[in-house]
Amino acid sequence: MAPKVLVSDKLSETAVQIFRDRGIEVDFEPGLGKDKERLAEIIDRYDGLAIRSATKVTAKLLDRATRLKVIGRAGIGVDNVDLPAASSKGVIVMNTPFGNSITTAEHAIAMMFAVARQIPEASASTHAGKWEKSRFMGVELSGKTLGVIGAGNIGSIVIARALGLRMKVIAYDPFLSEERATELGCRKADLDELLTSADFISLHVPLTDRTRNILSAANIARLKPGVRIVNCARGGLVDEAALAEALTEGRVAGAAFDVFAEEPATDSPLFNLPNVVVTPHLGAATTEAQENVALQVAEQMSDYLLTGAVSNALNMPSVTAEEAAVMGPWLRLCEYLGSFIGQMTEEPVQEVNILFDGAVAGMNVSALRNSVVAGLMQAGSPEVNMVSAPIMAKNRGIEVSQTTQDQTGVFESYVKVTMKTAKRTRSIAGTVFSDGKPRFIQIKGINIDAEVGAHMLYTTNEDRAGIIGTLGRILGENDVNIANFTLGRSERGKDAIALLYLDADPAAEVLDKLRDSGVFNAVRPLRFNVT
Repeated sequence: MAPKVLVSDKLSETAVQIFRDRGIEVDFEPGLGKDKERLAEIIDRYDGLAIRSATKVTAKLLDRATRLKVIGRAGIGVDNVDLPAASSKGVIVMNTPFGNSITTAEHAIAMMFAVARQIPEASASTHAGKWEKSRFMGVELSGKTLGVIGAGNIGSIVIARALGLRMKVIAYDPFLSEERATELGCRKADLDELLTSADFISLHVPLTDRTRNILSAANIARLKPGVRIVNCARGGLVDEAALAEALTEGRVAGAAFDVFAEEPATDSPLFNLPNVVVTPHLGAATTEAQENVALQVAEQMSDYLLTGAVSNALNMPSVTAEEAAVMGPWLRLCEYLGSFIGQMTEEPVQEVNILFDGAVAGMNVSALRNSVVAGLMQAGSPEVNMVSAPIMAKNRGIEVSQTTQDQTGVFESYVKVTMKTAKRTRSIAGTVFSDGKPRFIQIKGINIDAEVGAHMLYTTNEDRAGIIGTLGRILGENDVNIANFTLGRSERGKDAIALLYLDADPAAEVLDKLRDSGVFNAVRPLRFNVT
């Protein structure tokens, strides 16, 4: 059955057509996002939900979205999506962080010019029939120092444009390296230097606990006298009341704001100040940007629903279409390894370490790690997937770590999962053969070569004669057919294991007969979601 997508906000017809052209059924209802009740009634019919800012994806809505796999936000902000709730439900949330970057950067530059030359006030005065030429004395941008807070995608474009205006640029960003700063043509600075030396400040960071009120009252008090501040990033980065006071007192010469702490902003301490330019969150409001983000989100959602490729996801590692094709068998192997550990463990898991050896270490190990954790958690919660599993593991106090290394053994590549509880440590390793089929190659340090089947049986015993006969006899007498049989032992007379691939699950009484035979230390049926 073809995937089905609901578009509940305004997207271009071209974007909607992308879904159709890719073979995805789509319902285009651009006004539905504002109708919470109606949206909740029908959301369980869809695999994907494409939105802008009008649709509010709440935890309550997600509880009704039993079929939903992906939410695509045409734009960068996802304030209208309950991300933790989506993650816990296993729903991928994507945005389009690059489609409106140029537009937002250009708006910041435009706002910088507007506040430097008092363009809005001068325009209003002239429209009123006045000719107050001497009243509107501005300043040049050329030669001034621009302090950019946040040198990411949009910030870096602002830096490039400012350099073209012959400004000197310093940038504060904890993740900005000296090499990247040199490449951008700016100088890296700490926040204190930027505050005290910049003639203009432009903010380009997301709103987080770390960045909230980054221009606090205390930091505003330290600003260079006569500075002008531009915020086209997010409301809440600046203490608006403290800035209004500094503007009124003349310590700050001007400000240009496109975003506010409360939106829609019908009131703000910055409103009606003569040296402040304000716009209603227009950073991404160009025809080109709106079209770009709509097309991008349609392509991203289609790629995921049809090929498993994940791009610009906020709650899952990105996986390209090419990676998805190559990694498919490895993703399944990692799920099987996690599932084996999960089904073998009845005690609370404390730690899981995943070793990626050889060629697989160069793949997208973040996605592979999530697949292991998903397999592990599915033993107790079958509905868990790669998105929700890491959250569930964290909530249960399971510490997940990973290690990568160059090829060390006879296999070109393998994955080994080691699990620790309060009482024991277990491990299992596997690889993918040239035929694309995952194999188990080691259990408890004992080498084996076992194909993975939907119905399997795992036994442990002391190495001695007669084990194969006992297994074959009891299973045969009870009409349980063996598709594949693998044995292994640590050394002669010591620990031994058997892993059987069966045509069907053995009944409980068959398992009891095996346990009552007196030759096995453990008898464990296993189920795998083999595709």
